[in-house]
Amino acid sequence: MTRQRPYPSDLSDARWELIEPALTAWRAERRGNGLDIGRPPQHDLRRIMDAVLYVDRTGIPWRYLPHDFAPWETVYGYFAAWQKDGILDQLNGILRQLVRQDEGRNVEPSACVLDAQSVKTSANVPAAGQGIDAGKKIAGRKRHLGVDTLGLLLAVWVTAASVSDNVGGIHLLSRIATSNPQVRKAWTDTGYRTKVIDHGARLGIDVEAVRRDPAAKGFKVIPRRWVVERTFGWLMHHRRLARDYETHPHRSEAMIRVAMIDLISRRLTRESTLNWRDT
Repeated sequence: MTRQRPYPSDLSDARWELIEPALTAWRAERRGNGLDIGRPPQHDLRRIMDAVLYVDRTGIPWRYLPHDFAPWETVYGYFAAWQKDGILDQLNGILRQLVRQDEGRNVEPSACVLDAQSVKTSANVPAAGQGIDAGKKIAGRKRHLGVDTLGLLLAVWVTAASVSDNVGGIHLLSRIATSNPQVRKAWTDTGYRTKVIDHGARLGIDVEAVRRDPAAKGFKVIPRRWVVERTFGWLMHHRRLARDYETHPHRSEAMIRVAMIDLISRRLTRESTLNWRDT
């Protein structure tokens, strides 16, 4: 089927120029390693990425992909391979560095902000992978996020909602210390306690819990913590993330990375991000 006009989620030429080198290198490496032996690939990488972004932005099941995309099994296969081979994480890192450079910052961050978000799950998520966040009274999964001071993703870990912020914080700090060794400061909310602070100290990261002013009434922007809260808000522009629909937690993490690739690439090309509530 020939499509008459692009979908709002499709990559522009400018955004594709940012993403194309990494995907092309990935395909060439696979063929060089003998993983794609046989006839040349028949599916265009840009169209595959467009299909993945379509799922992420609209929230539809994979099987409901419009027929002018490649078969859903093919699109999901590419998505799973990109997640497994670390390509989505690599793209996030490349685009984050470009944004930081564009903002006049050092390409590698020296500080981060941690937080967690509990979300409900869909019926296809195995019960063994879920839990109850007793504090927020939510049954489902929890997204542990570490971002830089611009709100750009550094690390993500998806767990059962019953996993504590302390456990998530320790895991995030370990990941960030490995992938971004220049980070020396981390801000959190008061849910992250002594264990996280002590673990950060062992890694050379000063962890500071930012407290809400007890005298403040109503909604108040909390210094430092608002950065990661804004990132969670950005993610909600993608309907696939309004609830956790992924069978496996690592696929949930991949969907978050896809959303950030969408958001960061638009930021670099000065393209507006349509809110799904308005489309």
